[in-house]
Amino acid sequence: MPNDSIPEQHRQQAEGARETGEDTRRAAEANRRLTEEQRIANESARNAAEQFRTLAEEAREVRDRHREALDTIRNEQELLRTVAETARTAAEEARVSAEAARDATVAAVHATAETLQATLQNMKVVEDMRRTLRDIREVSKHDDN
Repeated sequence: MPNDSIPEQHRQQAEGARETGEDTRRAAEANRRLTEEQRIANESARNAAEQFRTLAEEAREVRDRHREALDTIRNEQELLRTVAETARTAAEEARVSAEAARDATVAAVHATAETLQATLQNMKVVEDMRRTLRDIREVSKHDDN
């Protein structure tokens, strides 16, 4: 029976080799699946990294546009401040000019009133002189008669 055991041993060895081959095949298949899953995960990670890079670039562009808009707003605000200051200065000058014109008008009205008063006084004097002259003429007429 020792000879019967050799084929049995060969069969067992063949069975062991077959099982080992099957285990190796399963391990290789699992490795292939893991490798494929890792490749897919790597590809997803690359895609995500590219999306993040794109988003970061877009965010930089938005930030740059925002900064430019803020600079424009600041410049416009400064221009408005300058214009407002110029307008305030012009308004103050106009107020001073208007006050001077008002003072000049008041002075002119007073001068006109004084002139009218003097003219009235002169007219009274002239009227008195006419009366006096008329009285003198009447007295002269009476004397001539």
